[in-house]
Amino acid sequence: MNNQNLFKKALPYLVAIISFVIISFIFMNPILEGKQLSQHDIKVYKGVSKEIKDHRAETGEEALWTNSMFGGMPAYQISTKYPNNWIKHIHQILQLGLPRPVNFLFLYFIGFFILLLILRVDPWLALIGSFAFAFSSYFIIIIQAGHNTKALALAYMAPLLGSIILTYRGKYLLGGILTALFAALEISVNHLQITYYLLLFLIIVGVFILIDHIKRNELPQFFKATAVLIIAAILAVMPNITNLLVTSEYSAQSMRGKSELVKDGNIQTSGLDKDYATQWSYGIGESWSLLIPNVKGGGSGALAANKKAMELMEPQMRQVVSQNRISSYWGDQPIMSGPTYAGAIIIFLFVLGLFYVKGWMKWALLTGTIFSLTLAWGKNFMPLTSFFLDYFPLYNKFRAVSMILILAELTIPILAILAVKEIILKPRIIQEKQKQFFIAFGATGGLLLIFYILPTVFFSFLSQMEIDAFGDNPRAAELVANIEMARISIFKADVMRSFIFILLIASALYVYSLEKINKTIFLAIFAVLLLADMFTINRRYINDGHFERSRKIDTPYVASTADKAILADKSLDYRVLNLGNPFNDGATSYFHKSIGGYHSAKLGRYQDLIDLRLQKEVNDIISTLQSAGGFTEVNKALQNVPTLNMLNTKYIIYNPQAQPIPNPYANGNAWFVEHIEWADNANEEIDKLASINTKTTAIIDKRYQSKIGDYKSSSFAGNTIKLLNYKPNHLVYESNSTTEQLTIFSEIYYDKGWNAYIDGELSPHFRANYTLRALIIPAGKHKVEFKFLPESYYTGEKIALVGSILLILAFLAIIGKEIKYCKTKKEE
Repeated sequence: MNNQNLFKKALPYLVAIISFVIISFIFMNPILEGKQLSQHDIKVYKGVSKEIKDHRAETGEEALWTNSMFGGMPAYQISTKYPNNWIKHIHQILQLGLPRPVNFLFLYFIGFFILLLILRVDPWLALIGSFAFAFSSYFIIIIQAGHNTKALALAYMAPLLGSIILTYRGKYLLGGILTALFAALEISVNHLQITYYLLLFLIIVGVFILIDHIKRNELPQFFKATAVLIIAAILAVMPNITNLLVTSEYSAQSMRGKSELVKDGNIQTSGLDKDYATQWSYGIGESWSLLIPNVKGGGSGALAANKKAMELMEPQMRQVVSQNRISSYWGDQPIMSGPTYAGAIIIFLFVLGLFYVKGWMKWALLTGTIFSLTLAWGKNFMPLTSFFLDYFPLYNKFRAVSMILILAELTIPILAILAVKEIILKPRIIQEKQKQFFIAFGATGGLLLIFYILPTVFFSFLSQMEIDAFGDNPRAAELVANIEMARISIFKADVMRSFIFILLIASALYVYSLEKINKTIFLAIFAVLLLADMFTINRRYINDGHFERSRKIDTPYVASTADKAILADKSLDYRVLNLGNPFNDGATSYFHKSIGGYHSAKLGRYQDLIDLRLQKEVNDIISTLQSAGGFTEVNKALQNVPTLNMLNTKYIIYNPQAQPIPNPYANGNAWFVEHIEWADNANEEIDKLASINTKTTAIIDKRYQSKIGDYKSSSFAGNTIKLLNYKPNHLVYESNSTTEQLTIFSEIYYDKGWNAYIDGELSPHFRANYTLRALIIPAGKHKVEFKFLPESYYTGEKIALVGSILLILAFLAIIGKEIKYCKTKKEE
């Protein structure tokens, strides 16, 4: 093959890559001005991970634990590096060195492009089809929110699916190694919920492939491909084994595991409680957002911000709506950044694909779409949701069930592009199946016209919360009417918008089927319409206003007056309570060790402590301050917060621009106790915390009696224990006592890695006060240490090194063999 032919063959692939880079930069154009995208969760991440990163920079080692939030927790799901997982280097190569978040959009494009090529889609159509996947609105919304690991996991879904299909098609070595590579990348970006949902869909795909092989009497090929994929899965898991091991270990003790507390049996599962897991459930009617972006008003922004809608209101009502912060969103979820919009054009093509595409793939994609939608409904379709939460392995470990709509955002554009592929290969199919063409148009465009004409017949324009609030109050009737009028105008604008795009693409397809335009012109029209639809919608969720100067992004928090005052205290270790939304806060962790924090998978016992003890104590302090209580009243309140005191809460921030409140009753880093109260179970253990003086008494579960042995309580007068050295993963104390002492440490108990040492000898420690560490220290002067040395991490890293080497060697060998084979074929 001469160079000219080679270039011609490579041209669409080169154009695709260049186009993806250019479009990514155009969409994120403020990056070219040196700005960065302001991402809420990344700002919070910088707060909660600062101690871990500082330790890494100072020592070169991984802390694996942080005390910067929730009293202390493993760092695995915050910021931990796994140096022996070499797959991260391949991830960097695939991003072409593009800046964040341009790299996310590029990976969306290139991943779906690879899948479509494997599905034998023309590369020019595959290029255009990639726009549909990459610009699915939820994928853009999560980038703005700062869900970076989620974005990366989404990007690797498509090429992983394609690689598996390639393997079952008989390309065992190439398909197998690509599966191993993309599965390893999928796991390595560490958003296990997305990976789990993808695995559910892959099971569906596998069932349909099996049925297809049975029909074609090719079961041996199916089992051979499955065996290859099992090996590929092992190769993918091995480099990632450290993260999987520590996460599995931690998950059992996190709030995603089963609580020891006995709760309401109707909501409790072996993981998250049902009401928590289903809090973000997609409304059944809200599912129309796949076709109509603002079917429920869009995001949870202020209705007053929509000038066109507000113009329809009576002047006095505009002020009321603005003052009461009425939201433009009227769906079922607590808050909403934006809808899951797959694209009007793509939905029309998806429906068309149900008529024009043949084979097992169509049915797998349709099943995956229905599966995704129904599970996303969560509490709105509780029989199915309860079944999965109760009986399906690991399903109850994840919250925000609406997230499973990501599968529909994968399946819908695949079938849509396959439909266009069929039409391009056989333009006359539209004439031959004209009835089906118009059925697809009627089911989408025709339905939109009905929605436009009769909006109130099909939709309520008030949320259930608003309906409950307004009730039958006649004084609210005028306000309700104005709100409904404004929201209907928002709804109808997007309904008509979607209808126009469907009409245009249907017209282009029909004209193409009559051979009035050629393939090139049709593809150009398709690309323009698709970008016009998807690009502009996503400008609602990422635009120039979301970018800020790099200096502000790089320094997310500025120390307040209260922060500066606390930082002047150079004591080695103490905790801070910020009364401003303490349990959803990253700023405090940036400067201090916080009682609160921001994490969706904190330790389960600490979540229990928040729910049953800390929240009440925090509320008591706030109530005292709000009642204009003076120093005496605040001081009295601080004596009656035993849980905060045992957590060594030394300072309380009530106003960032005022001096903090010092807490003289904080128990300190460690203390000796005189009395033990035994608890028969977890409920009793946490309940007793409300009635004891944690400075003198410890609540201990009876299961630890063997570790305490024949210890007898004794006076601790004159005995001392103090913290000599602090690192997040290594604490050193000095104990000096005349008698053996039961010692409580203001550190969170976690037995999967923390070891206690007395004078260098490993000593058994146990749990006290539901969440803290306890240790029997003999009489005399002793060096007491706690070291965090999780075996799962160090064992995992050894396996990961072997796995990384095996995967990369296998990849190089198979790719080399494929290249050699291609050269041989060309010479023939």
